[in-house]
Amino acid sequence: MTESPAKSVKCWGVIPAAGSGSRMAADVPKQYLQVAGATVLEHSLNALLRCDFIERVLVAISPGDKRAGELPALAGPRVLLVEGGEQRSDSVLAALVALHRLASPQDWVLVHDAARPCVAPGDISELARQVIDSGIGGILATPIVDTVKRSGDDKRVVETLARERLWCAQTPQMFRLGVLRAALEDANSKGLAVTDEASAMELYGEAVQLVQGSPDNLKVTLPQDLHLAEYYLSGQRSSSQ
Repeated sequence: MTESPAKSVKCWGVIPAAGSGSRMAADVPKQYLQVAGATVLEHSLNALLRCDFIERVLVAISPGDKRAGELPALAGPRVLLVEGGEQRSDSVLAALVALHRLASPQDWVLVHDAARPCVAPGDISELARQVIDSGIGGILATPIVDTVKRSGDDKRVVETLARERLWCAQTPQMFRLGVLRAALEDANSKGLAVTDEASAMELYGEAVQLVQGSPDNLKVTLPQDLHLAEYYLSGQRSSSQ
């Protein structure tokens, strides 16, 4: 277990897991694919559950999802299943609405991708520590080290971007429950597409800080990503023994 960064502060977890993962070209949604002895979703969920400062984790699943009931990890006392929506933001918002019956608007929420099974509990704890100490919501992220090109519609280079201040966003992303719900509802009412919680908060005029994470915290998107996830998870298992 990872110790609480602040015993007087309540933190909750949310995992949107209602997606189909069509780019994996698999027979089952990618969150239910097996890697390193468990499903992708179980690894992602267990990373949050290892942080004892997280009260409970709400997992948003598709309506009629039968696979979730087959996973013992989803039946644990600190896990609550809710019905998700068509888009990621819909699933997160559904979980936040359910969470409002349990938590205060000032409580912190850590939203984590179901498809990021390799996140280290130590990185989650460091994110929580920095966010709680500063009172400013934040996300795990890694600085871009490659040269970055912007292309036109014809896939020809338009310009080379300065990479010194560019980051790749990861999850968890941690914000106060009340303002995150308000930001997502505001974006939804305006028809604005948001691909993560940070973008909703930015549109809402809220500050978002970056907390450096690890490249190991990859998002399983393509079939070859499973091999990398297997490698990283096996390494984590070896280092903990």
